[in-house]
Amino acid sequence: MTERGLFVTFEGVDGSGKSTQMRRLAGALRARGEHVVETVEPGGTAVGAQIRAILLDPANTALGARAELLLYFAARAQNVDEILEPAIARGAIVLSDRWTDSTLTYQGWGRGLGEDVVQDLDEIACRGRKPGLTIWVDVGVDTALARAGARNEAEANTATRMDSQQREFYLRVIEGYRALAAREPQRVRRIDGAGSEDEVFQRVWTEFQTWRGQNV
Repeated sequence: MTERGLFVTFEGVDGSGKSTQMRRLAGALRARGEHVVETVEPGGTAVGAQIRAILLDPANTALGARAELLLYFAARAQNVDEILEPAIARGAIVLSDRWTDSTLTYQGWGRGLGEDVVQDLDEIACRGRKPGLTIWVDVGVDTALARAGARNEAEANTATRMDSQQREFYLRVIEGYRALAAREPQRVRRIDGAGSEDEVFQRVWTEFQTWRGQNV
């Protein structure tokens, strides 16, 4: 078990491979005897899973951008209370598939709601709790969309409401990630998502170990 809890998030557009890489990191850490807690946003809790179902249901075409934003933070507030804070207090390494950076890029940049409203809601929902490290798995928008489409087809048409967004939307999201990484280079580490799963994981592992060595 670690001496103090760590909070690490994985970010990227849908189809970037971030979820796979998070699972790989969790497995590698557990194999070394670490106490790891995995969660996902939105979701991670029973309440969050219900909110996630609303957000991703392709039938909910009338869901407005501001209502969408508030639902994401409602799920996140529950995650903080139920999963994140207790795990950090136990000294666990918490890995989360998405966090507020996703809301900043998808709703703030993609939807055009701006960063200020996202940051204000983050203070309410997360009470200042931020990840110490964010792994941003970066791939081109066309690669991401092709991967997401292939995944949905392989999984019997599991397309969500977010999969119906136009290419221009995802270009704005990626622009948001680039701006975030430029602004917070110590926290947000860009990982090239090109190549095999193993090749990408070696980059993730190296970045994680470097960061951890600097923050023990």
